[in-house]
Amino acid sequence: MVRFEDFAKDRIVIFDGGMGTTIQKYEIENEVWQGKNGCNEFLNITAPEIIEEIHTKFLEAGADVIETNSFGATRLVLSEYDLEDKVYEINVKAAQIARKAADKFGKYVAGSIGPGTKLPSLGHISYDDLKFMYQEQISALMDGGIDIVIIETCQDMLQIKAAINAAISVFDEKGKKLPIMVSVTVETNGTMLTGSDLSAVAVTIGSYPIYSLGINCALGPDMMYDHLNNLSQNWGERISCIPNAGLPKTINGKFIYDLPPEKMAKIMKDLITKFPISIIGGCCGTTYEHIKAIKLAIGDTPPPQPFRFELKGFASSIYTATSLTQTPPPALIGERANANGSKAFRELLLKEDFDGMLKIA
Repeated sequence: MVRFEDFAKDRIVIFDGGMGTTIQKYEIENEVWQGKNGCNEFLNITAPEIIEEIHTKFLEAGADVIETNSFGATRLVLSEYDLEDKVYEINVKAAQIARKAADKFGKYVAGSIGPGTKLPSLGHISYDDLKFMYQEQISALMDGGIDIVIIETCQDMLQIKAAINAAISVFDEKGKKLPIMVSVTVETNGTMLTGSDLSAVAVTIGSYPIYSLGINCALGPDMMYDHLNNLSQNWGERISCIPNAGLPKTINGKFIYDLPPEKMAKIMKDLITKFPISIIGGCCGTTYEHIKAIKLAIGDTPPPQPFRFELKGFASSIYTATSLTQTPPPALIGERANANGSKAFRELLLKEDFDGMLKIA
C-alpha cells in the first residue's frame, strides 16, 4: 500500500464520521461496560467487535481514513474511570482494531488524540505532564499500526504544542515519522475556548512540521464559511474540515443532530469549491449515510490549490496574530518621548513626572 502522503496528493481525502455518537446508538449491556459506562475507549477491550463493525461500515460508506477509538485514551482521561493502568492496552487495541478493518479495504488509520479534560493555558495541568501523557498514548497507537496522528478538537494552543512535541519525541524514539494533522474547535465567534483566533493558531503552529491544519466539531458545515475563509487567508498548506452534522438539539433528553446526509454533502461540496480544503469528513452526529452522501457528492474532484499569499513576519499572542510589516514604512515609534528632541519630555524626565511622561507617550 502506498504511503498516505502519496495517496492524498491528487485527491480530496475523506475521513469517517462520529465514533462517539455512533457508539451511543448501540444497546450495550452493563456487563460489557463493567462499571465503566461512558468510557467508549474501554470497548476496545470489552467489545472490539462493535468498534470493528463501526470502522467497517464507515469504510463501506466510502471513507479513505478511519480514526481509532482513542479520543479520550490519555492517562488523564482514563484515570477518571480508574483505567490509568490500561493506557497502553486500550490504545494498542484501538489501533489494531482499526488496522484490521482498514487493511480489508486498502485504506488508512489515523490515531485520534483528543484535548483531554484539563487545559495548560488555564492552569489545570502542566505542559510537561500533558506532553508525557500524549507521548504515552502516541507510542501505543504507533505500536498498533497507525498511519497518521490526528490531534483534534483542540481548544488550547499550549495543548496543541504539547501534543505535537510529544509526537515528534515518539517519532525520534521509534525512528519513524508519521504525518501530523492538527484540527481545532472554534466557537461561533471564531475563537477557541481559550480565546485564540485562527490567525493566532496559524502563526503559532506554522513553524511546526505538520501535514495539515483545520477545523472540526462544535459547528455544522453551514456555520464554517467565515472561519474557513479566515483560516485560508492565514494558512497556505493543506486544510481539513470535519464538522458536526449540524448543531445538536435536545429531544427527550438526547442530543440529536438533524442535518440530513444530502444537505450536509451539498454544503461540503460548496465549501471545497470556495476554499482550499483537501481533507473532509464528519464529527459528532455524522453517520454512515452522511459519509456515503459526501463521497457521492465529491466524486473524483481534484484537491483545490491553497490560497497563495506573501508570507511576511508575524508575531502572535495567545489571542491573535499581528503583522510586523507596516505599509507604508517606516514605523515611527515614540518620537515625542525623546529627551534630546523634546524639551517638554526632557523637563518631565528631570522632574521624574512619570504621569506627565505617560501622557506624552
